[in-house]
Amino acid sequence: MEESSYQNTVEGDGDAGDAEDENEAVIEKEKSLPWGKISVATALVGVVAYVIVDSLTAKNIKVGLEIFLEWIESNIFAGVFAFMGVYFVATVAFVPGSILTLGSGFVFGGAVGLGPGIALAAISVFVGASLGAIARYLLRDWVGSRLVEKYPIVKALDEAFKQKGFFIFLLLRLSPIVPFNAINYIGGVTSIKLRQYTLALIGMLPGTVLYCFIGATAGGLLTGSMSGPATIASIVVGIVLGLLAVFVVSYYAKKEFNAIVAQQEQLKREQSLDMGEITNFYDERPAEEQP
Repeated sequence: MEESSYQNTVEGDGDAGDAEDENEAVIEKEKSLPWGKISVATALVGVVAYVIVDSLTAKNIKVGLEIFLEWIESNIFAGVFAFMGVYFVATVAFVPGSILTLGSGFVFGGAVGLGPGIALAAISVFVGASLGAIARYLLRDWVGSRLVEKYPIVKALDEAFKQKGFFIFLLLRLSPIVPFNAINYIGGVTSIKLRQYTLALIGMLPGTVLYCFIGATAGGLLTGSMSGPATIASIVVGIVLGLLAVFVVSYYAKKEFNAIVAQQEQLKREQSLDMGEITNFYDERPAEEQP
């Protein structure tokens, strides 16, 4: 009687658990409606359409950019802090940062020249993005921890971060293949410590400098401050070498990162097999020997 009652209780708990899982699945499905993506795509299409129409008609954007460049040239330090603020807000709001990084190089390079422009652009982008990334980390409770349990790759990362948090996050930052905001998101749902998360931000410096260099070069070519075959050739060589360096670093970072994730997943599988063997051992025992 006691065994039958226990089985009924277990079955009842199982049914309740299944019902709860179904309710959670319905809630997750409702949350996954692509309204957010549709809104973002609509906004992007609208912005692109406006830029195209404006470039063919009133050219307000060009005039505004010229005014902004003049203001930056007259207010260098204020411009740096302004760009830090813009990048901070963009990072917290999950706005892609590559265009902003190119824009910073374009703006500062056009205002103060190639060398100083790259330096100021890289500083403003690095500080603004770092503060924004730290803010995203501190708001990780808003993101939720369900992703750690839902996706095996995130679970593997979470376990890996407990052992090699700084090293793995540095590899992620060094790889431009992984979007900057996606890395911030990963940091928000895993157990990496704030100190490790902050120190690993140095990994985004190579890509940041390269993007600023490309933006500053484009600005110099458009404004006419850079001209001549020799100058253009040196710029092309610099960009090619920079891209090659970033590609090599990204390749080895991605390779090392994949090896760490595979190791964690293999460890998880071995632990699951061990638990399965223990369960089978108890299930195969004669009924009189079972508790």
